[in-house]
Amino acid sequence: MTRGSALNPAALMRVSDMVEADRLTIAAGTPGVDLMHNAGAAVVREIIRRWSVCRVCVLCGPGNNGGDGFVIAIGLAAAGWPVRIALLGSRHRLAGDAKFHAARWAGPVETLAPAALGDAQLVVDAIFGSGLSRALDGNVVRTLAAAAQRQVPLLAVDVPSGVLGDSGESLGAVTAECTVTFARKKPGHVLLPGRDLCGDVVVADIGTPSSVLDGIAIDTWENHPALWRGDMPRPQTSGNKYSRGHALLCGGYPMTGATRMAARAAARAGAGLTSVAVPEVALPIYAGALTSIMVHPISRPEDFAHLLADARYTALLIGPGAGVSETTRARALAMLGTRRAVLLDADAISVFAGRPAALAEAIKGPCILTPHEGEFARLFDTTGDKLTRARGGSQASGAIIVLKGADTVIAAPDGRTIINTNAPASLATAGSGDVLGGIILGLLAQGMDAFLAAAAGVWMHGAAAAAFGPGLLAEDLPDLLPGVLRQLDS
Repeated sequence: MTRGSALNPAALMRVSDMVEADRLTIAAGTPGVDLMHNAGAAVVREIIRRWSVCRVCVLCGPGNNGGDGFVIAIGLAAAGWPVRIALLGSRHRLAGDAKFHAARWAGPVETLAPAALGDAQLVVDAIFGSGLSRALDGNVVRTLAAAAQRQVPLLAVDVPSGVLGDSGESLGAVTAECTVTFARKKPGHVLLPGRDLCGDVVVADIGTPSSVLDGIAIDTWENHPALWRGDMPRPQTSGNKYSRGHALLCGGYPMTGATRMAARAAARAGAGLTSVAVPEVALPIYAGALTSIMVHPISRPEDFAHLLADARYTALLIGPGAGVSETTRARALAMLGTRRAVLLDADAISVFAGRPAALAEAIKGPCILTPHEGEFARLFDTTGDKLTRARGGSQASGAIIVLKGADTVIAAPDGRTIINTNAPASLATAGSGDVLGGIILGLLAQGMDAFLAAAAGVWMHGAAAAAFGPGLLAEDLPDLLPGVLRQLDS
């Protein structure tokens, strides 16, 4: 998933990658003015596809994004649309390709200000692109705010002005109905709040050669089955329950529901066997609720050690309902000591609060941590955007980090990241994170690579919730997984 995967539409390009792609395209023989024309023409096509002829105000910035805006205005005017242009700065200070296309506009150019909107029925935001690094101010803020207040539809070129292309952070952006970007999406199109501010994102081909895209190393993707479907474990006719893996979970008490949901999710995700190790006092609760899942009572520390000594357990999970205690920490360390695939969630992350080095030292084999933002902050540096934080936590710990949220980021220690976008708002319900851990565990138990298992589990979790719709409870999710698996096999 590096260079060759740049051709995959799930690949996300940093702002610097896009700059390099443009440079290489120009070096290969495509003039910059042609690339700018192609970009503007793509936006014109999208406008004509989405809207009927109406009054348009194109807001242009002082750089290449503004040059795109002049191309858009020229194209719309040629198609018979009434167009006006408002420019940030002066026309004579435009340079390069933007200056070339601005010279082709025969109409007046107004100063970018709220009054320039006039009676526009559509606003094109071509002020700043994804490379902006400072907050919006002055007339830009006032003009965009005026358009939003009047509820005039806004189409953004590349990104809404004020959205940072590499992080999705907002420096004063307003929401666009549609964003047209070029060649590939940027991380800012899929990370929040950028994803919400962009509206519908359309990726346009502007003539960047596939050889150029294939030559740019990609380390970030939007989560999509194309990334991991080929690595998904599938039952073999010659297999048996042990060849499909044996998942072992450490059950919590008195909070038992979290582990029970996680266990059912692991089984539904395909683990051939699933077992839960529980305090002896909780045996009736677990045994009465779980049928196809084996329950092992633990009365002494040696009992848990005896279970871990069984090499037939292929993946291990601790955390849901476990409690923040020395017992949880000791069991997590014992699991990590087996060098088998281990998933630490919830309390099994919090028990290492303030001791990230101890956790990193204990990680000897494949390991996945699935923190929400609060749990993440107990172990790792919280400065920077979400992508930076997840990468930093993964590199510091040596584990795959699944930093949960509506824009969950899956990060590997080698810098690869996958950003999930299919999670519906209904997943914001108690226990959904426990089910996610179980899904990933089920895939790990079957031998799937930890990074890909994490990405697949997060996507399956979102797809299951989306299939259910409103009124979702976390306990509904495991039984929705067969439908998701059928979808992946189709």
